[in-house]
Amino acid sequence: MTTTIVIGAGQAGAEVASKLRDEGYDDRILLIGQENYLPYQRPPLSKKYMAGEMALERLFLRPQEFYQDKNIELHIGKSAYQIDPNKQKVEFNGGSLHYDHLVLATGSKPRELPDYIGLKIKNLFTMRDLTDANSIEPFIKSGMRLLIVGGGYIGLEAAATARKFGVDVTLVEIEERILKRVAAKETSDYIRSLHISKGVKIKEEIGLDRLKIVGDKALSASLTDGSDISVDFVIVGIGIIPNTELAKSAKLKINNGIFVNDECRTSISNIYAAGDCTSFEYKNTLVRLESVGNAIDQANTVAQNILQQNTKYIPKPWFWSDQYNLKLQIAGLNTGYDDVVVRKGENDQVSHWYFKGPNLLAVDALNDPRCYMIGKRLIEANNSPTKNQLKDKDFNLKVLLK
Repeated sequence: MTTTIVIGAGQAGAEVASKLRDEGYDDRILLIGQENYLPYQRPPLSKKYMAGEMALERLFLRPQEFYQDKNIELHIGKSAYQIDPNKQKVEFNGGSLHYDHLVLATGSKPRELPDYIGLKIKNLFTMRDLTDANSIEPFIKSGMRLLIVGGGYIGLEAAATARKFGVDVTLVEIEERILKRVAAKETSDYIRSLHISKGVKIKEEIGLDRLKIVGDKALSASLTDGSDISVDFVIVGIGIIPNTELAKSAKLKINNGIFVNDECRTSISNIYAAGDCTSFEYKNTLVRLESVGNAIDQANTVAQNILQQNTKYIPKPWFWSDQYNLKLQIAGLNTGYDDVVVRKGENDQVSHWYFKGPNLLAVDALNDPRCYMIGKRLIEANNSPTKNQLKDKDFNLKVLLK
């Protein structure tokens, strides 16, 4: 009997274990998670869960009985700290385990404010896991004053949730505009206008200088423009860092994540990796995709290759964000774009199409699911519409899919 150990019980890790059983693997599977919860989905944390619109049980990917019925040995609250690839052994808090196949689905952790790492400040939060969401939830009340540091999707989603409950929200972004790292100016402008219309105070090209800490609480924040604001709590959303410490203990190749090939194998062939912690080549560029879709697709590839099916992982980047009544859906990666075409739809529908020369790279669809689905299929088929076709709102894009 062989043993497969999956370290990391998030979306990717849980999917590996489940897919192995679905594909007929009948040997031993251990799914090991550091948190004290059943494997759960993260995207609703800053939205429906924190807003009280989703119960804890609905966050769980599967009920406890699933793992028992599938004979998946689920260990929660257990940490791995060392891999010995020669002995094929993993050291845990409380002993060691032998593996034949090892899967690293260790995810990522939020970046912290450098000056406050290690300090126990009761009202300073990041937003990454269930503990974070549970800690923030009591502060989401009318009249509370929130400072959000970082104008990426996590910060903006938290702002939208907080405003629903009447929280006074100030968001600072050190770059010249929100979403600069991931979106075009057109998308930034649309989302900025939406937040301002809902009462969020957005300050761009302004960062946090320092917090005034009294005891174990932040009472006010000094910003880089010289202003000071009073705060009841602070949420930091300045990006994530892949968890690679365990991989480093096995001397695996690390390059902005655990580097994997197109079979999701690491630099040691019987150690695989999937999810946010991985990096890989995509269109001759090193990328790391922080998305549910990538986690699931890589997990399926890992399971199939453990079963020697020689499956190749083909990235199909897609993402989404919910803010107020906005559903933003993104297909493709816009890296290297040199032009953006705006396509107007009905009512408040609009989509932004990224090009490099004549080639379509990505699309941001704002309350426009039809353009998202068409754009996604065009990108995956490497089929680019012309810019004039996109600008003509009467042109039926569906004909391009035939």
